[in-house]
Amino acid sequence: MTPIALPEDNLRIANALADAAARHSLRLFRTPLDVISKADASPVTEADRAAEAAMRDILGAQRPQDGIFGEEHGRERLDAANIWVLDPIDGTRSFITGSPLWGTLIALLQGGRVELGMIDMPVLGERWVGQAGHGARRNGQAVRASRCSAVADARIVTTSPDIFGAADWQAFDRLSRRCAMRRFGGDCYGYAQLAGGTIDLVVEAGLQPYDYLGPAGLIEAAGGIVTDWQGEPLGLASDGRVLAAATRELHRHALALLAA
Repeated sequence: MTPIALPEDNLRIANALADAAARHSLRLFRTPLDVISKADASPVTEADRAAEAAMRDILGAQRPQDGIFGEEHGRERLDAANIWVLDPIDGTRSFITGSPLWGTLIALLQGGRVELGMIDMPVLGERWVGQAGHGARRNGQAVRASRCSAVADARIVTTSPDIFGAADWQAFDRLSRRCAMRRFGGDCYGYAQLAGGTIDLVVEAGLQPYDYLGPAGLIEAAGGIVTDWQGEPLGLASDGRVLAAATRELHRHALALLAA
């Protein structure tokens, strides 16, 4: 059996992956690009595919035994002890339209549990990383989720109303209208904001593992909690509905309102 890698080596690999992705994505940001619609109608560009290919080259050279679950180039060795979950450009619509609020998401699963989660924001120059048992940091500085415990005091964000079906939108609307403030947009940056204590709730639907596992690892390391809408831990087989909260009490209240 392949041994579990040391946390410092995992962090070194994750940083190398983010650096490689950024070299490709930044080179092509705000340049003319062909936009292709995938089978699920989501957009993809040369930048997405080139960035993930560069990440996979690093893993192939340095961690050939590890598994990979990538958005653009598929899945390999999902029975491995270590599985890297990669989203080279989360927020491709933001990337295409010139918004800086897109990022690279990286998660490392060990035994089905997120050991490391990273949100890298190349245009903003912010790298957010959390490791189980080692806390969360933004550019090396420790960050922590807020201590908000009441929905009425919470600041909530989601990427867009368009990500929800009718019933899920009703649930989100019911919850969010009870919050102190609700905001739309930001893609993966909303999860980073939660880890940094400036947002208290993120609620989304229709996501894939590469969309939520990196943020989940970061937020949990920052003291928050991330589950599906039933309160179950997230994994590779979750249904894509995500509730992230700064505290367990806030999470409990939000779950109840989503289910009401």
